Amino acid sequence: MKPLHYFLGANASWFLSFGSHTVLFAWLITIELNEAPARVGIGQMTMLLPTLLLILVGGSLADRYGGRRFALIGQSAAALGPIGLAVVISAGHLSYSTLLLYALWMGATQAIVTPSRDGLLPRLADGQIQRRVVQVSVIQFGIQVIGFGLAAGADLVGPAPILLTQGAILLLGVVALYKVKVDEQLTPHRVGILQHTYHSILEGFSTIRHSPPLRSVTIQNCVMGTFMMGSYIVTVPLLIRESYEGTSTALAWVNSFNSAGLFFTSMVLLKLGHVLRPGRALLCSLMISALLLLGIGLGLPFSWLLPLMFVWGIGGGLVMTMSRSIMQEQAPPDQRARIMAFFSFSFMGSGLFGALLNGYLVEWLSPEGALYCCAAGTTLTTLTIALMSPLWRLESHPQPA
Repeated sequence: MKPLHYFLGANASWFLSFGSHTVLFAWLITIELNEAPARVGIGQMTMLLPTLLLILVGGSLADRYGGRRFALIGQSAAALGPIGLAVVISAGHLSYSTLLLYALWMGATQAIVTPSRDGLLPRLADGQIQRRVVQVSVIQFGIQVIGFGLAAGADLVGPAPILLTQGAILLLGVVALYKVKVDEQLTPHRVGILQHTYHSILEGFSTIRHSPPLRSVTIQNCVMGTFMMGSYIVTVPLLIRESYEGTSTALAWVNSFNSAGLFFTSMVLLKLGHVLRPGRALLCSLMISALLLLGIGLGLPFSWLLPLMFVWGIGGGLVMTMSRSIMQEQAPPDQRARIMAFFSFSFMGSGLFGALLNGYLVEWLSPEGALYCCAAGTTLTTLTIALMSPLWRLESHPQPA
């Protein structure tokens, strides 16, 4: 097998496990423990907090020591999280504080794996960065549906067996990563690790600040994290609890239809080939996603909610794929892990704020009212970005291998 195939297999294990994790964590904190909306928001925020604090360091270290090495470390550590939580639950010690500790651990591993993996991808892309990003997206969104289905069984078998399965799947990904052989051009070790990390983070920030496309995508990512991600991980589970069935199966169906939309977008992009104007596609999709938030907040029957989640996934898939492709293509080769760390930092960091914001919006208003506020915020900020940034006119061309 080629290194790219092992790399894609490792990605599949990561996304399969975290697909299950997404549903299971939301079910545990929202339905099993029946926490208040603000505490649900804090719980989801805790998952994102380590990413905010560590991902820039992770990207810098991946550029210095190699993305493959750090991806191996991060995924190995991630496997210990669900296994440990399964032991705690089996012993009868599940609590809100236990889930917060679990969230911190998994968030920290994500901060290591994400920039390492993103920095490694272009070295395996044979000059076809946008196509490889789409392939990873196809795997991510397609296999997450299987993960959601796995978590749907929590009502029947309990969370512990599902958590143990998550850990085993992550360990299979570690084996695949070990088999990825790639020649990485590493930054020379001229200074100590702390000084290098500090200066490399500043260098990555300066690169983004002086590149209008990179800067614009980073700002757009903050919009996506605050309003879209915050709605998805906090408001939607609370909406399911308050207005629909309130079971792990209902959460799994909602997540599955959303990921099916993401998968559909990725398959279409894979079939169509290269997108000439990725910035224009990104901005239009973000506007459509804002309109869908309004539809989700109308309190329609559950059978209507699922198609809306599917279409929301279509828009979100295009936003995520195009924004990631622009960042990968515009980043200097020796800074890719750092630039992609800033990409994830902007999304996860704003998602942290968005989780907290949505938790309190639900308490002050209602799940529906929170969705209306996020739709309005997305619309206003996207229009501003479209008018004041170069994204609408940005063109993308395939790079030679």
